[in-house]
Amino acid sequence: MTRAAIIMVLAALLPLTAYAQGTKPIADNVGFCWDASQMQRLVDYLERVETDPAAPPDVVAAISPHDDYLYAARVYYPLYRVLRARQVVIFGVTHGAVKRAIGDPQGVLILDDFADWPGLGRRVAVSPLREYIKARLDTSDYVVSDKAQGLEHSIEAVVPFLQHFNPGVQITPIMVTQMPVDRMNQVSDALSGVIADYVKANRLVPGKDIAFLISSDADHYGEDFDNSPYGEDAKAHAEATANDRRIAGKDLAGVVSPGKLEDFASEMKAVVWCGRYAIPFGLLTSEKIVSKVNGRQLTGRILRYSDSYTESVLPLRGTGMGTTAPASYKHWCGWLSAAFYLR
Repeated sequence: MTRAAIIMVLAALLPLTAYAQGTKPIADNVGFCWDASQMQRLVDYLERVETDPAAPPDVVAAISPHDDYLYAARVYYPLYRVLRARQVVIFGVTHGAVKRAIGDPQGVLILDDFADWPGLGRRVAVSPLREYIKARLDTSDYVVSDKAQGLEHSIEAVVPFLQHFNPGVQITPIMVTQMPVDRMNQVSDALSGVIADYVKANRLVPGKDIAFLISSDADHYGEDFDNSPYGEDAKAHAEATANDRRIAGKDLAGVVSPGKLEDFASEMKAVVWCGRYAIPFGLLTSEKIVSKVNGRQLTGRILRYSDSYTESVLPLRGTGMGTTAPASYKHWCGWLSAAFYLR
């Protein structure tokens, strides 16, 4: 059974108010790691095979994969080894199966009411920023749905990596729904103002005390996604991954600007990136926050790009982790990790 099918079964069983505080339930207990000792095994392996020098510290904003660790861990790792902020705002996507389960809200953010989130055998605290946002952001800009957050895997995917490298991390989970660029600008203006006030009131330093993390995989390619514009062979795989790299280098590397993010949104009409809304919204919001707090801009660098066909499955056994989808020329997923710094 695929991840999407599992989500639909759960959605049918759980009413909208099923979770009511408590700890967020784990949506994916196959692709991600929820055991501290096995996470250490994974990180030990990644440290042994890593050859690139570490990226600079003080990451203010970032893009991370959210695919299975046994496929994508080598793309996660370059980011999390240097991301050390005590509070992390996480912008997740709203996957199709979740949208269908909750009625497909659009043009809004989705927050939660969970008391805490699952981690590596112990819970991860929610930052006070979440309730600060609820109290100050106009209610037309967000909804609260524990059902949506409980079914969605894009935010929970990054939490074990965050907690492993920063055991005391606090998170603010925000799901981004479908919205046009003009609506993104409206909501990001409002949200960035609220978060900037929080940052200044608590004397937080972006990159050290607080960071902004966007969860997104890149192109989902093949017949299962109705997305095979280049065909389904080695040449097609090379062309499609080259296109992913082109988009990332053109629109996500270098100085963050509204124009480049509009270009990214336009590129998303021809590819199947699940972060087509989360990436531009998260970067717009992050850029506006640092402008309001520091009077600075953000500049980004791509840390790594790869895909599930190229990586195959990491040679780790007995970890409790598995894979939730195949990897072939007919079904593969691309991912990137990127870090953004004060310019």
